[in-house]
Amino acid sequence: MFQTFKEWFWLERFWLPPQVKWSDLEDHDGLVFVKPSHLYITIPCAFGLLIIRHFFEKFIATPLAKAFGIKEDIQKVIPNTILENFFKHSTRHPSQTDIYGLSKKCTLTERQVERWFRRRRNQDRPCRMKKFREACWRFAFYLMITVAGIAFLYDKPWVYDLWQVWNGYPRQPLLPSQYWYYVLEMSFYWSLLFSLGSDVKRKDFLAHVIHHLAAISLMSFSWCANYIRSGTLVMIVHDVADIWLESAKMFSYAGWKQTCNTLFFIFSTIFLISRLIIFPFWILHCTLVVPMLYLEPFFSYIFLNLQLIVLQILHLYWGYFILKMLKTCIFLKNIQDVRSDDEDGYEEEEEEEEEEEEATKGKGRDCLKNGLGADRHLIPNGQHGR
Repeated sequence: MFQTFKEWFWLERFWLPPQVKWSDLEDHDGLVFVKPSHLYITIPCAFGLLIIRHFFEKFIATPLAKAFGIKEDIQKVIPNTILENFFKHSTRHPSQTDIYGLSKKCTLTERQVERWFRRRRNQDRPCRMKKFREACWRFAFYLMITVAGIAFLYDKPWVYDLWQVWNGYPRQPLLPSQYWYYVLEMSFYWSLLFSLGSDVKRKDFLAHVIHHLAAISLMSFSWCANYIRSGTLVMIVHDVADIWLESAKMFSYAGWKQTCNTLFFIFSTIFLISRLIIFPFWILHCTLVVPMLYLEPFFSYIFLNLQLIVLQILHLYWGYFILKMLKTCIFLKNIQDVRSDDEDGYEEEEEEEEEEEEATKGKGRDCLKNGLGADRHLIPNGQHGR
């Protein structure tokens, strides 16, 4: 049964233009052609990247974060069995009625119960150190892969003449640079997919899953159908903007707002040009229109372009968020990642206000103990209680 499915799955009519056979893509005369088995190495390479990422975050990203003044702020709440059970088994956001009942059970004030739940929620949220490490790793990889992509593609004729993308298709031999470019890119996206469970979760978590799966599917399909030339163009167009986004995040977590804003403007410009102009009017035109001048429509041509259209829809989705953030930056002079949980900032600000309030009260008590008033002037004897 498996053999029957395999033979059906690899039928030439699904993957190749009419009149072309798999035998036409056999290695000969020193020329190497793509094979699906070449992609098996991307899985172990993905785990290798996860190992490299672990050591990178530990020995490079963490010291760099500390140099920027970022600390691992982990707030530990006072253990309370009743509140902890309610937090885990009922709700993380108790109603006012719940708070009143819990305060009676724990002999705490309602304010103290509210504070306990807020700090307990904050304890589960990723700290700035974790966010910085993730952004730093992605910045390092995108920088490396972009430089590598430019080095791989700068002397290729199809970069400057899109007609060359289809010249001789599908009998186009595989170059070593194309092989390693694909392997590195696919391995990275596999590693991102494997680490989604432990990475910082945002509002567009589902979009990220779809994006990573679409990217892996697109690269795998383009490899098997020998759309290598157009595939490398798609990858370089995507990678060139991501460097600036990750660097902007790094400086945002470090508190360098002006630098963050500048980098985000650069990212926005490159993103809007590369993914909303170059990608649809250059890449999609190359894959959708140009091949029809050489070939008759066939299955893999249709399937490839459907995936690219899905990718373009995701570009429009993220473009909406980017424009929203640009609006925030222009009118409020501050960039906030609109994909993050809106409640995080509120609770952090309220926590800081409470800490300031407690510190003020503490200073007031110290002053009273030393015979000083709130304005730090001496209180006459016998007037402390007035």
